[in-house]
Amino acid sequence: MAEQYQYMPHRLLRRRVRDIASGVEGELMAVVNENVSCTDIERWVELAYVRGPSGREFTTSVGNIEPADWPRAGGDG
Repeated sequence: MAEQYQYMPHRLLRRRVRDIASGVEGELMAVVNENVSCTDIERWVELAYVRGPSGREFTTSVGNIEPADWPRAGGDG
């Protein structure tokens, strides 16, 4: 079996980002291509590890992060 994960470069690493799904902002700590399968068929996803205001890290899809200085979608602008 191959490695279970690998680190990926990303233009927003170590920058303040926002998780579009939850609205939580934090610092992008890592982007990982991770095998999330528990069967013999591999399923790889790109996860963003974000350190939130509490200091704890959470994961979200890489497609769900944007720079925190961008206006919120559907927000006041």
